[in-house]
Amino acid sequence: MDLKEYMSVRCACNVVRQETPAKERLTFDEFAILCHLYEAGEELRTSEIADYQGVLRPTMTHRTNHLARLGLITRHEGESDRRNVCCKISEKGIEVKDQLCAEVCNSIQNGAPLHRSSPERICKFVDAMGTMFCMSGDLVLLALQLSGDDSMSVSQIVRTLGLLQPTVSMSVSSLVDRGLVSRNRATPDATRTLQVGLTPEGKARALELTAEVNKIVVRRNRRGRNEEEETASE
Repeated sequence: MDLKEYMSVRCACNVVRQETPAKERLTFDEFAILCHLYEAGEELRTSEIADYQGVLRPTMTHRTNHLARLGLITRHEGESDRRNVCCKISEKGIEVKDQLCAEVCNSIQNGAPLHRSSPERICKFVDAMGTMFCMSGDLVLLALQLSGDDSMSVSQIVRTLGLLQPTVSMSVSSLVDRGLVSRNRATPDATRTLQVGLTPEGKARALELTAEVNKIVVRRNRRGRNEEEETASE
């Protein structure tokens, strides 16, 4: 996957999430689970979903608990091992997944990668992107890497990521403490505008994250579907 495609979808997902009522709001990882279960076309064990997202089972249990409370997935104990719960996307889950994918499509800016894509294709992208855990601080590093000159104002980062300014500001402060970014005045006589830039360590980390993004593979067909249901072209 290209970094521009990844950031285009993540930005749109963040925008949609901010516009969703708090009680119905999903994290990107939870949204990805819905897409993954839908694309799988069958129920999956909690351990399988945990492996898919590269997290421990307790973390996945927390995520699936939230999805189950919202009625977006159904669960039952495994026949051979009751400790392993099987999950399946519900009819309501499919409806919510469809709605979110359509809203993500509509939220991708004109001219941005995948802005002509279909909700079905977005579902496959989100499914694939769910294999990579990316915190808000990581997204800031990727935004700076994508900028070309490795330097942006906080407001520019906010627009690039579709996150709220307090979230971006806290992430930047954390990255400064870790020595991954620096903050400088845009010009010597500037009084307000701060530019956020990658340090050498931050640049190295951003390149590592970009390499992870480039390894993401988007499946073209949902398993078990007929050829005529192949995804729309980008």
